Amino acid sequence: MRLHTKLMLGIFIVIIFIGGIFELTFKNIMESNLKHEKGTKALSVAQSISNMPEIQKAFSNKNPSVIIQPIAEKIRKQVGAEFIVIGNRQEIRYSHPDPNRLGKKMVGGDNQRVFKGESVISDSIGTLGPSLRGKAPIFSEGKVIGVVSVGYLQTDIEKEVGKIRRKIFITTMIILLGGLLAALLISLNIKRAIFGLEPKEIAWMYQEKHAILESIHEGIIAIDTNGRITVVNETAHKILNVPLNVLLRGKKIDDIIENTHLYEVVRTGLAEYDREFTIWGEIFLVNRIPIFNKKDEVIGAVASFRNKSELSNLIQELSHVRAYAEGLRAQTHEYSNRLYTLLGLIQLGSYKEAIDFISREVDVAQGFISFLMKEIPDPIIAGFILGKVSLASELKILLTIERDSSFRDLPEEISRDTLVTIIGNLVNNAFDAVRENGKVEKRVSLFLTDLGKDLIIEIEDNGKGINNSIGEKIFQNGFSTKNRQSNSGIGLILVKEAIAGLGGYITFSSHEGEGTIFTVVIPKHRGCLNESETQYRSVNS
Repeated sequence: MRLHTKLMLGIFIVIIFIGGIFELTFKNIMESNLKHEKGTKALSVAQSISNMPEIQKAFSNKNPSVIIQPIAEKIRKQVGAEFIVIGNRQEIRYSHPDPNRLGKKMVGGDNQRVFKGESVISDSIGTLGPSLRGKAPIFSEGKVIGVVSVGYLQTDIEKEVGKIRRKIFITTMIILLGGLLAALLISLNIKRAIFGLEPKEIAWMYQEKHAILESIHEGIIAIDTNGRITVVNETAHKILNVPLNVLLRGKKIDDIIENTHLYEVVRTGLAEYDREFTIWGEIFLVNRIPIFNKKDEVIGAVASFRNKSELSNLIQELSHVRAYAEGLRAQTHEYSNRLYTLLGLIQLGSYKEAIDFISREVDVAQGFISFLMKEIPDPIIAGFILGKVSLASELKILLTIERDSSFRDLPEEISRDTLVTIIGNLVNNAFDAVRENGKVEKRVSLFLTDLGKDLIIEIEDNGKGINNSIGEKIFQNGFSTKNRQSNSGIGLILVKEAIAGLGGYITFSSHEGEGTIFTVVIPKHRGCLNESETQYRSVNS
């Protein structure tokens, strides 16, 4: 059975149950009230008659019925009573609706308390049938001389109760029909509100949504139009340094983190992508998106944020892959040219020249490789430098590794990937600088040393240099002098962040029209550098 059907039946059954209870309770209350009202009315009429002087004086006459009967019948018709019977202490009737019963003894056996001076309401059977009676004593000189009995037949009361029951039944049916209509409308509205989904489907979607949110490495926070948190995943808890057992849902976003800009997204309904946002001193990239309902009304906003350093690491990895690919492509191209040269010498019969060419190339290659293996034994750094040398050869750039270079003492805790990022970006910048200098000779030199407590990396080029006006801007994110490249402006910021992560600093010295020297100093062990050292310095001439 579908949810809306269950809801409709459930609500209708509840309404029937409530309606039945209402009918029984109200009927009993009305019946009780009606009997009480009739009894009270009968007693009030009886007391009024017993206090009438005419009635009291009539008892001293020889034939009291002559006076009492007309008065009693007149009053009976006015109040709508079934009977008004007045009798003496011997219970002999002086009035009765049936004149033939005058002078006869009253029946019912309920006058004992009345003769003691009490006014009572009784339920008894008389000559006219079961009736509800109000009885009052008639006093003369402080003594009870008679009794007044005013009554309504139970059959008449039952008729009035039946009329009330019919009205209650009709009212109950109207309530039930209204309840059925309300149940139908409620079930249909609920069905629309939950998009026609069944409880099992909703439960599954909730579990699925929870699993998806927790599987995402980005922090997710959603708010409603009042700024209260509606959704938050475990990653967001970790980023905000809030324990998982602390319930964030329902709290104001401003109480957890300030200046989220989500209120602005809710107000404008405009999404924001890849915005930088600082949380606990760390930079995150945030996407803020408004949440719309079916009427295209903004009902909230959701933010996803991820640590920028993770993206920087990904960019570094891609840079490494790109560098390796460029090195392999350069080597392939270079060796293809040498093979063509060797093929030409053999075809010309210049065997001696071919042998000399092979020997010379082998000596150069072996000498350079031997130098790298001896002075830079780390295979990642050495392989990377070898690839850059090949790339430089293809670009017609002379890349030299200073013979005094030595990178033997590399601590294990220093990431090789980070060193590759630093060296690679600085060498790439040097290549770009010398390619744009307009000089015939394009030179780049690399010097590495691990003497002392620091690792020192120095890259020098004979490019066009760095203008004094932009010297302090080159380490800013997105700044670049290479407008023709869409991905420019990130190399030096990656270098700066990598060096800062290792606790080092970078300086540069530049002469316009002559070239630039970048020097990187990285402590072999954290704490070796003076804490007052800045992350970068410039020495422009």
